[in-house]
Amino acid sequence: MTIYALSTPPGRGAIAIIRLSGSHTLKTVEKLTGKPVPEPRQATLRVLSDPKVGDPIDSGLVLFFQAPHSYTSEDMAELHIHGGVAIVDRILEVLSGLEDLRPAEPGEFTRLAVLNGRMDLTQAEAVADMIDAETMAQQKQAFRQMQGALGELYEGWRKKLASSLAHLEADIEFADEDLPGGIGQAVLGEVTLLNDEISAHIRDDRGRTLRHGVEIAIIGAPNVGKSSLLNYLVGREAAIVSARAGTTRDIVEVSLTLGGVPVVLADTAGIREAGDEIEREGVRRALKRASEADIRLHVTAFDTMVHADEIHSGEAHAEEANFQESDIYVANKQDLGATQCPPNIPDGGFFEVSAETGAGMSDLIEALNARIKENFGLAE
Repeated sequence: MTIYALSTPPGRGAIAIIRLSGSHTLKTVEKLTGKPVPEPRQATLRVLSDPKVGDPIDSGLVLFFQAPHSYTSEDMAELHIHGGVAIVDRILEVLSGLEDLRPAEPGEFTRLAVLNGRMDLTQAEAVADMIDAETMAQQKQAFRQMQGALGELYEGWRKKLASSLAHLEADIEFADEDLPGGIGQAVLGEVTLLNDEISAHIRDDRGRTLRHGVEIAIIGAPNVGKSSLLNYLVGREAAIVSARAGTTRDIVEVSLTLGGVPVVLADTAGIREAGDEIEREGVRRALKRASEADIRLHVTAFDTMVHADEIHSGEAHAEEANFQESDIYVANKQDLGATQCPPNIPDGGFFEVSAETGAGMSDLIEALNARIKENFGLAE
């Protein structure tokens, strides 16, 4: 069966593209146009009609790709038509009424490309990542994988394993022959090294980070301006700001892009010995989210300054927060006065800012970009 599908997003648009793939592609295009199929890879203007009644539907460009030089390695065609809903629906309706045609299943064109050897599974996965990419970092990573970088890595491992297996089998099968000594030990060393490489690759979390975003948790005591900091970073009022302590009870999540990398910013409840059950649950969730985050912004304020030794104390739940070198300490409300960097905080890890006036925020954002690139290998 020849398959067909709308390849552009559904709905009204300037242009829509319908693709066909299969042995009946050429015959189908000739039925729609009433003319011989164009030369391969030459865009040709044609009038598309309903072959059963002869009514013209639209004029558009027709492209034909002859097997095996196509995306699926089968005969393929693309119909570039006007993107009106009525036009697209009519063309699809006509195709559904022709013999030996059926609608494609989701991802079926790419599945055919894999089955016919046009790409491997890693490249097929990259096609989906390329379509879903929302940042430059995601796009670059998906393109590298689509070009075969990951597949080449896996193929290299496969060849090393095959070579090790061949040497080991030869050592067993021809034990009585005059073979070099130490083959088994050499194979063990090669396989051990390969196992280490694969294990390191599995532990590498950059793919997940690029797909789902670097998770940054904003934590600190109540009323230090965590929500104001979130609102400044995202450029809108995503969280409620109030002078009343404990306003944020649940986690507020916002997605944004920093330095071309997707980021999920989470504003958490103020950490304190809460007075009611709802706020205690908010604190528990805040601590849990902090322990799971890739980067933590530990926020204090000039009017309620918490020093590093207090931050690291049991009262501030430091052990539960699982602090890491990638964390950043922020003294908010700089407009209220001046202070000194608390002790025990590494160089470049402390910033004085004002989410109200914007003072110091550019330096903080620059530091966040650097943390992301340094700690998650996303500098390329």
